[in-house]
This record gives sequence, structure tokens and C-alpha cells, in this order.
Amino acid sequence: MGNVLSLVESSPLARAAAVAFGVQWALFPFAAYFQTEKFFDLAGTSTFILLSLLSLRWGKKYYQRQKIQTGMVCTWALRLCLYLFIRVLKTGRDTRFKHVRTNPKMFLWYWTVQGMWVFVTLLPTLLLNEEKRNPALGDRDYVGWGLWALGLLVEVIADYQKSVFRNNPANEGKFIQSGLWSLCRHPNYLGEIILHGGLYISASSVFRGYQHLSVVSPVCVSVADSRQWDSYT
Repeated sequence: MGNVLSLVESSPLARAAAVAFGVQWALFPFAAYFQTEKFFDLAGTSTFILLSLLSLRWGKKYYQRQKIQTGMVCTWALRLCLYLFIRVLKTGRDTRFKHVRTNPKMFLWYWTVQGMWVFVTLLPTLLLNEEKRNPALGDRDYVGWGLWALGLLVEVIADYQKSVFRNNPANEGKFIQSGLWSLCRHPNYLGEIILHGGLYISASSVFRGYQHLSVVSPVCVSVADSRQWDSYT
């Protein structure tokens, strides 16, 4: 136990993992007791914001590149947080949890996976915020930030179009096939993939060696979102 605590204290990544999983596990008992998923996405997206800000504070450098990256993560997470929370309050349910909320073990697994999702997705930002080097901003930074902006725009427009479609009673039971949804089956997921790819590209402008392995972040987002394409309508 002492070795684990020492690792958490000495390693920013271990500390970040502890926060990512700790927040989910701390909230799980309440979700299990009330058999509700209404604050599941709220917990996940809020952890993105919390960890981004904490990693910036832990790094103690506050370079412009770090502040911009952290701000981008927080902007994306806050927008998604509000959107998903309002949606679940309106619908009263989330189909992902239809057979899960009454199964404590499976429900705990969902919360644990969410902790892993937050940690892995945030890896480029976590590594950037602990980096001591601060080379001048370059093309890779601007390309990454541009992709982030494009991805966020696509995600926001797609979510808005889908909300308008679903609010029309005439569309009950139908799948949206207009706007961005006429071009791509799930443009909201595509936007998320693009923006996380952009965050990795911009952060990688200071990466060396093993830090480039954080490309697992956009790769995992791509795989996870692609797997959901056949699950949601």
C-alpha cells in the first residue's frame, strides 16, 4: 500500500489515474443505490475538466501552449457535459443502461471503464502539462488547434440537428438523415474523433520518445466511437 501511495505522490500520471478512477468509484455507490444513470455522463465530462486543470496546476509552468490546450479540453467537456445532462433529464433514461442499472457488478464495470476512458483520452494533455520544455509555437500547434475547432464545430452542429429532429413528434422512431447526418451516419462521433486527433497533434509538438505513445488517445476514441455507430440511433 505504501508503494502505491508513493507512486501516486511522485508520478503525475499515476496521480491523474487515481483521480480519474477515484471520482467514478466515489460516485458509483450513489448511482447503484438509486439505480440511476442520470449523472453518469456528468461525472465523466466533469472529470475531464477537473483533471485538465489539476494537471496544469501540478506542472506549475503555465506555458501558453499548455493553457490553450487545457482551455480547449475544458471547453469541449463543458459543452458535452451540459448537452448530455440536459438530454438525459429530458428523456429520463439512457438506453445503454437498460439492463445495467439493476446489476451492480456490471454497473460498476461501466463506471470503471469511464475512468479509463477519461485517463486515456486525456493522455496528450496530461503529458503536455507536465512538460518542462517550451519550444516556440509552430505549424503543428496551429494545425492541431484548427482540427480541434473543426471537430468541435461538427460535433455541436450534429448534436443540434439531432436534438431538433428528435423534438419533432413526427420523427418518433425514425433516424435522422438530414443535414450533416445525410453525409455521415454519426457526424457527432466524427467530430469528437477529429478534435481529439487535433489535441494530440498540437501536444505532440513538444513530445519526445515514449510521450508519442499517447497517440493511443485519438486511436481509442476512434475505436470506441466507431463501435457505437451501430448501437445508437
